[in-house]
Amino acid sequence: MTDRRLDVRGLNCPLPVLKARKQLAQMAPGERLEVLATDPKAPADIAELCTAQGHRLLASERQEGAFRFLIERAGAG
Repeated sequence: MTDRRLDVRGLNCPLPVLKARKQLAQMAPGERLEVLATDPKAPADIAELCTAQGHRLLASERQEGAFRFLIERAGAG
């Protein structure tokens, strides 16, 4: 289940991760954010964001020419 979706396809580093961080900050703990990105740096950037802020990266995959991430918002922060 996805609570919100963020489509940042076509945007380059650092915009995808910055927009994801902003969206996550507006969400309640436990909510899930699906992010779609085409930036080749997005997998590393999104993984680092999750590690740094304690969010759970539930899925990271490539599909239909884009990367898809599913992130569960951390309990605090």
